[in-house]
Amino acid sequence: MTMIHRVEIENFYSIRDRQTLDLRVPANAPRGSDHLASCWRGSAERAPKVVAVFGANGSGKSNLVRALSFAAWFVASSFARSPGWRLPYEPFNDEISSDRRTRLKFWLSGPESLGSSDQDGSGECPYCYELAIGNGESREVIEEAVFFWPSDTGRRTRLIERSEDGSVKASRLFGLTGYKGALDKVLRPNASVISTLAQLNHPIATAIAVWAQGTRSNTLIERVELEDEDVLRLYADEPELVARFNREIGRIDVGVRALEIRQGREGPEVWFQHEELAVPMPHFLESHGTRQFLKLFPLLEHSLATGAVAIIDELDAAIHSMILPEIIGWFHDPARNPFNAQLWMTCHNVSLLDDLSKDEIVFCEKDRRGRTHTYCLNDVKGVRRDDNYYRKYLGSVFGAVPRIG
Repeated sequence: MTMIHRVEIENFYSIRDRQTLDLRVPANAPRGSDHLASCWRGSAERAPKVVAVFGANGSGKSNLVRALSFAAWFVASSFARSPGWRLPYEPFNDEISSDRRTRLKFWLSGPESLGSSDQDGSGECPYCYELAIGNGESREVIEEAVFFWPSDTGRRTRLIERSEDGSVKASRLFGLTGYKGALDKVLRPNASVISTLAQLNHPIATAIAVWAQGTRSNTLIERVELEDEDVLRLYADEPELVARFNREIGRIDVGVRALEIRQGREGPEVWFQHEELAVPMPHFLESHGTRQFLKLFPLLEHSLATGAVAIIDELDAAIHSMILPEIIGWFHDPARNPFNAQLWMTCHNVSLLDDLSKDEIVFCEKDRRGRTHTYCLNDVKGVRRDDNYYRKYLGSVFGAVPRIG
C-alpha cells in the first residue's frame, strides 16, 4: 500500500455513518512543496505525505487509523486465522447498526504493470480496494473487490470481485485459470480472497498481499502492541537498523550516546550507552519515551526505506513536542523519504499544527449520539495557508475540540 489519497469508512466502531476523507489537494496548492507528493507516479493530483489526525479524547481518532490497519491486515493475513475465528472489529453500538454492513474503501497508488514492483521505475495508476462485511451473528464477507484505472483507458477496470454468494470473478489480466477450483474449496467467509489466493501462490494476489503487508502500524489487530521481545529481536537481526537508530537517538533522548545489542542468557538484550555514566544501562531502566521510540523507530524506518504506509496511533504520547517536527520532517525530506512513504498519525499535541500545512490536517469530532465525523482542514471554508492553525483550533474555529463542563 502506498500513498492513500481517499478513504471511506462506514459502521466501524464509533464511525457509524459513511465518512469520506478526500486527501487530494486543490490545484492551487503550492508546487514544489516537500509536504506533498503525486497520488501516483506521473499524476498531476497530489496528496500529503503526512496525515495528522486531531480531536478530543474519545472522538474516534484511533478508530479512523484502526480502519486502515484492519484493511491492510485483512488483505494480507486473514487466511492464516482459523475457520471459525470472528473478524476483530465491532460495528457501531446501536440496534440498527448491529445488523448493517460495515464498509471500507481505500484509494491508493500501485504499479500499472501488474506483477511489477512499485519502485522499479514502471508507471503507476490509482487502485481501489473495497470491502463489505455483514454483521449480526455471523460476521462474513459480503463483497470484496480490487479495481484500478490504467492510463491507456482511464476507466475503472475490475481486477477481481467477490459477491455475497461467494462467487469470484476476475479479469483476464488478473487470471484465475488454474486457481478457480482450489479457490472454491478453500475460500472462507472470514478471509480475504486476496489473502487466500496468495496462499495458493497466485502471482498478482501475492503482489497485492505484499503491498498490504508492507504497512507498518502500532495499532495491531491481533495484539494490543508490539511486545518488547519482538522489538529486541528486530534490532538483533538487523545491525544496520541499530546503526540508523544510533544516528538519531542523540536528538531524541538527552544523554544517550548509543544502543548496543548484547547476547543474554535468554536471548538478545538492548543496552544504552550514556554520555556521563560509567556503564551501559539496560533498556528497561530507560525513560518511557526512549523505550517507546525504540519500538516506533523500526516502523518509521521500514516505511521510509520502502515507500510504505506507517500508521502510528498517539505518536506524541511519549515523544517530546520539540522532537515531533523532527520525525515528521523525515517524511517531508525527499532524501530521507525517496519513495514518498506516507505517515498517518493521531495526536493531541496541538502545537504541532504550527509545523503542518493545511493539506495534512484531519479532524475527528463525535456528536452527542456518539457518532464520529471526520473532515479535512481543506474542507473548512475560508482557511488560508498563512492562518495560525494552532490559535484558530484552540479558538474552536475548526471544531473538534473537547467539550468541558
